[in-house]
Amino acid sequence: MPLSSTMSYSLLEKKLGFEQPLPVTETWSAAPDFLILISDYCLQNKPDVIVECSSGTSSLVLSRCCQINRSGHVFSLENGEAFLSKTNDQLKDFSLSAYCDVIHAPLQETVLDDGHYQWYDITGLAEKNIDMLVIDGPPGFLQKHSRYPALPVLSDRLAEKCVIFLDDAARDDEQELVRIWLQDHAEFSYEYIDNERGCSILRR
Repeated sequence: MPLSSTMSYSLLEKKLGFEQPLPVTETWSAAPDFLILISDYCLQNKPDVIVECSSGTSSLVLSRCCQINRSGHVFSLENGEAFLSKTNDQLKDFSLSAYCDVIHAPLQETVLDDGHYQWYDITGLAEKNIDMLVIDGPPGFLQKHSRYPALPVLSDRLAEKCVIFLDDAARDDEQELVRIWLQDHAEFSYEYIDNERGCSILRR
């Protein structure tokens, strides 16, 4: 892992008062600048219901923010049973289990107006208004516009003033799907953050 990334994770750990290093991996973990971005938003705006697509280091960071805020809860959709178990173990190790539900959400065929996708089974996700949606899955290699279903599937559950963070937004695929989202959902404003992997932020 590059030294700059290691230092940035250390900065995040210090900022959030973690007493042990975050269990990050170069391949799967969100970049530190993305984690700083979402944690800053969470601390400043204190969202009550946070849903994330894919669990991992972000689950620990967002749960810690809820702990600091003394409010809010994270619901993490995870299709991989091994990752689900790993994230739950990490939440336990960091004493953050009370702030996050990691939901086993296997990928299933999801039919939308423009085609078929493999996306999360959300039957285990509680019917709550989502204040903050963090999208870091499914992996882009699965299919074209792999993360596109998040907005059309969850749109009815989004709070009136919700915010969406899309990671890996520098990729052509993510930029294309954001354009489609904005065409179909004109009520959202859009901001692009030119960080390590790119982040698209949609606000309503």
